[in-house]
Amino acid sequence: MQIESFDARAITQTDAQVIGRLLAKVWPNPKKPAKFRTQQMLDMVHLYAGSDLPAPRRFVIREAGKVIAHASIVPRTIGTTAGDLTIAALAQVCTDPDQRGRALGKLITQAAFDMVDSGVFRFSLFQTTPQVRPFYERLGGCLVENRIVNSLGEDPQASPFWDSVAMRYPSGGEWPEGEIDLRGPGY
Repeated sequence: MQIESFDARAITQTDAQVIGRLLAKVWPNPKKPAKFRTQQMLDMVHLYAGSDLPAPRRFVIREAGKVIAHASIVPRTIGTTAGDLTIAALAQVCTDPDQRGRALGKLITQAAFDMVDSGVFRFSLFQTTPQVRPFYERLGGCLVENRIVNSLGEDPQASPFWDSVAMRYPSGGEWPEGEIDLRGPGY
């Protein structure tokens, strides 16, 4: 199984559409149909204003011209009590429901975590559900117990994450104590 990795800012209209369809299939929401998800893929180019390295990345596994697994990493500088920390914001990890049981989620997540393992980032920070938490723990992630806020949000004290579980990868290392400020919306 080959995993493709590419600079998210260079996404083609075609790739944005096939990834958008996958996201809409995995997380059906009448307010976020495939067209909306496609536009999200294309808008990432405008949302990222960082340096070229590290650039935001998309990871995909294709089969018969269809994207059957996807994950993205976006560099994000967060505020901590110890100072700023640039992390790999892991988002949109999913596999086609028709393809589950093939360990595609594990493969695509490990590809994203390789950016941490290779030293590009010290940590990855992400949100998930209680049901998916054990999946990430098996891959070396752990629970983040820090309070997470967005100082730039309408309610700067509210958590910008919509899922109830915040995690990081790897479980080792010197993760900062105290409040984490995402300085932007959840992902």
